Amino acid sequence: MAVDGPAGSGKSSVSRAAARALGFGYQDTGAAYRALAWHALQQGVDLDDAAAVVASWDTFDYSIGTDPDDYFVRVGDTDVTEAIRTPEVTAAVAHIAKLPEVREKLVQLFRQVMRKADAQGIITEGRDITTVVAPDAEVRILLTADESVRMARRSAEVTTQSAAETSAALARRDAADAKVVDFMNAADGVTTLDSTDLDFDQTVQAVVDLARAATH
Repeated sequence: MAVDGPAGSGKSSVSRAAARALGFGYQDTGAAYRALAWHALQQGVDLDDAAAVVASWDTFDYSIGTDPDDYFVRVGDTDVTEAIRTPEVTAAVAHIAKLPEVREKLVQLFRQVMRKADAQGIITEGRDITTVVAPDAEVRILLTADESVRMARRSAEVTTQSAAETSAALARRDAADAKVVDFMNAADGVTTLDSTDLDFDQTVQAVVDLARAATH
């Protein structure tokens, strides 16, 4: 199952909860972009030097937990699950995500994780999952919500920034990523799920229902 959507749409939390309900694995692809950004920062890489960013891939030892009840992100032996959510890393992600060569490497990484998943299915969520990473997925969903709702949800998640700072960061991230991939419009065969007027549980249930409808 492939889930796309803009920042603050609830992709990660909804996908993880839906995976738990379905007995599926769960892959947050945004974590890999963040982990690579964290790795580049740790290595002292100049994020404006595309070649240096790409070169940092060679020492990027990435692993992620696909069990929704045992989620972790590691680079080498370092658990970076929390570290990759800092404002510093968030600001660095755009430098990583805009590079086609990095995106190509990460797409192969995501597919590898999906192939290795030992659950009966896996929900992979991110930016270009329904069109690039897993265009042949049985279920493809674009999860979205009104911008004001997305910003309010993201502000509630981030406690280290003011609401204004969080909203500005979200807007910058969407604007930067929009130059690389269209995550606001559903491609052919992709179901749009607008969660503006849905609470969390209702959104999860809608995803679960779409998955079950496709497999029965």
